[in-house]
Amino acid sequence: MKSSKIEIWEKLSNKKKEFENKHLRNIFQNEPERFKKYSINFNDILFDYSKNLIDDEIINLLIELAEKSDLKDSIEAMFSGKKINFTEKRAVLHTALRNLSSNNVYFENYNISNDVKLELNKALNFAENIRNGVFKGFTGKNITDVVNIGIGGSHLGPDMVCTALSHYSGDVKVHFVSNVDPVDISDKIKFLNPETTLFLIASKTFTTQETMTNANKAKQWFMSKSNADTNSIAYHFAALSTNISACKEFGISEENIFGFWDWVGGRYSLWSVIGLSIAIYIGTENFKKLLNGAFLVDEHFRNQPFKQNIPIIMALLGVWYNNFWNANTYAVIPYDQYLIKFSEFLQQLDMESNGKSIDKRGNKVNYSTGAVLWGTIGTNSQHSFFQLIHQGMQLIPIDFLVGIENLSKNQSQHDILISNFFAQTEALMKGKNRDEVRAELEKSALKEDEIKDLLPHKIFDGNKPTNSIMYKKLNPETLGSLIALYEHKVFVQGIIWEINSFDQWGVELGKQLAKGILAEIKENKTVTNHDSSTNGLINHYLSNRK
Repeated sequence: MKSSKIEIWEKLSNKKKEFENKHLRNIFQNEPERFKKYSINFNDILFDYSKNLIDDEIINLLIELAEKSDLKDSIEAMFSGKKINFTEKRAVLHTALRNLSSNNVYFENYNISNDVKLELNKALNFAENIRNGVFKGFTGKNITDVVNIGIGGSHLGPDMVCTALSHYSGDVKVHFVSNVDPVDISDKIKFLNPETTLFLIASKTFTTQETMTNANKAKQWFMSKSNADTNSIAYHFAALSTNISACKEFGISEENIFGFWDWVGGRYSLWSVIGLSIAIYIGTENFKKLLNGAFLVDEHFRNQPFKQNIPIIMALLGVWYNNFWNANTYAVIPYDQYLIKFSEFLQQLDMESNGKSIDKRGNKVNYSTGAVLWGTIGTNSQHSFFQLIHQGMQLIPIDFLVGIENLSKNQSQHDILISNFFAQTEALMKGKNRDEVRAELEKSALKEDEIKDLLPHKIFDGNKPTNSIMYKKLNPETLGSLIALYEHKVFVQGIIWEINSFDQWGVELGKQLAKGILAEIKENKTVTNHDSSTNGLINHYLSNRK
């Protein structure tokens, strides 16, 4: 880390020590304009970060840290197609997939904009043909169900988006299969009709073990249930892949193979043809709105000053808590049932990106990088893990998300939901002190010894940091914006931590070992060449399986 960054780091460490003796309740009492100062409006989204353990000096130091990390140049390097994924020597251009401006995007002096539009239009035309009944199964029946088979980014993004935007869905149902556990695909297809089912095989290389295992299972099911010949596979399977020869060998027609590029990372791929299931489910116009929402955030991220830049502020707050408050975990809590899979999607985006320990110079870092991300929807979470957040010993920053309008049109019940949203952020900030608890208990007519025993258990320290993200309503454009905000947040943190946010070598080791172990299992002989624990586990499995 550069000496100029180390100097800022030390100043921030001193500010943290100073803030240990401050409480947000008192800070708000002394700063009536705090909300106005620490909130940003972006289209239909309000980002309020006033309930954080910050002041102007801390924000200025964090922004200076970003500047000393050459963040502005790094942003331009990403958007202009530089190979910022330095370990794999790849560009990171998922933003080009949603570039709806007239400006062309170049990669290695080649204008990729036309190629992106051609592939997008091909996929969207296919989606509309399925929705309108133009594309039919081998017996002439309309497609009623689509099964997306993928894993990682080929699954999490499309699955989350389809769940989030199910209010906008059409007549075609979409199902998702990812787990190599045979129960996953068996349960998803057992009630489907092979004559009206289309499978999307999402694998860039068309070799991913989990995906291809499930794809072959789907193929076997289709052939056995439909009594069709192999030529019929072309009517019921499409591929999202770059391996055209392998797709054709599987039986997929070349016109139903949709490609993308090396500069599209898996966890950023829902904007590409990997999002075909989304387009089929919500329609092509809504898919374009999803792209546009992300594009608008791209413009905001690229052009707004750091102090008015939502993803940059989100990232800097994350660095502040991770590196100076030892908060190695944070929660994302949407008060929106449609976003029930949002936190799960963000887990891959954040932890696969920034779960790194080697910096860009190849050295082991001596500071914390990616935080553990977790969470689920409110109000469910209030009745499970919020006890730990309110009164546990860990500092856990939280992002709260909610829509002003509810798509159910049940305003009175939505008011109950959103009152909980407001109450939780206030409770986490203010807490409940000893005097307030005593006054409350005295009103309940308890005896003094009962009050004395119960009082310490009902104290809430408060001073727990939260961000609040409010949007008008959850529609395709808003969802696109929310996803892009978190994408860019993760990128900024990677730049500050000087790591590569776009590779995932940690995923590979387990896969490599699994291939060797699978071969041993197939031999069905006693295994001795691992450590005693692994040998014991494998042999126990072999001796007890049916």
